[in-house]
Amino acid sequence: MRFTAHPDPDRGLREIAAHGLNYDPAETEGRGWHHDRVRHLLGEEEPGEPVPDGPYEQACRMVHDYEFAEPSIMRAYFHAEAPLVGRDMLLEGRFIVLRFPLGVRVDAEVDEVRDRADGTRERSWGWSYRTLEHHLERGRLVYEVVKNLDTGRVEFVITGVSSRAKIANPVVALGFGVFGRWTQTRFYRAAGRRLARLVAEVAAGGERPEPRRIGPGDIVVAPTA
Repeated sequence: MRFTAHPDPDRGLREIAAHGLNYDPAETEGRGWHHDRVRHLLGEEEPGEPVPDGPYEQACRMVHDYEFAEPSIMRAYFHAEAPLVGRDMLLEGRFIVLRFPLGVRVDAEVDEVRDRADGTRERSWGWSYRTLEHHLERGRLVYEVVKNLDTGRVEFVITGVSSRAKIANPVVALGFGVFGRWTQTRFYRAAGRRLARLVAEVAAGGERPEPRRIGPGDIVVAPTA
């Protein structure tokens, strides 16, 4: 916990590279575990495969770069040139004036066409991460951009399974117990609103935001404020 941005993201990324998961992925049921699925409309396209540079493709690029996160709640440091799967991300959770470093690792990329229960088909692209040692939470989040190929509807879908981790600092533990879940659901809602706004701005002729390089090398911070 600190009151300013991380003083040395390069060192922080090196440290979390040695960390393992802080939970057993096979044990995510029972008391204390939350299972979430949040959908947010991003726009409409013509039915069929994604339109070049349309809402789906633009949203995929911004999801890849973690530009959907609300900067007043969460930011991330990572190596821009690292492969997506296996990418370590040093998240910086923000609550009022406090900053919390949180390590996660991208474990999978989603790129598929699948059947829906209503008989339509959808194309999905996205990725997921799992929490590492010393994170305040335990679990996995999946971020997907989904286009219904029959209707043209484009959505941002966040799927998560999470639980509070063991927190040694009693003050932080108390604060997380009171505000953790509220902040988590607020992050979901804010991410959907932000991505929808950015997609609309790009469609109107605005520039697509990109993570800001802060060095050394290819280290970036996202989202763009």
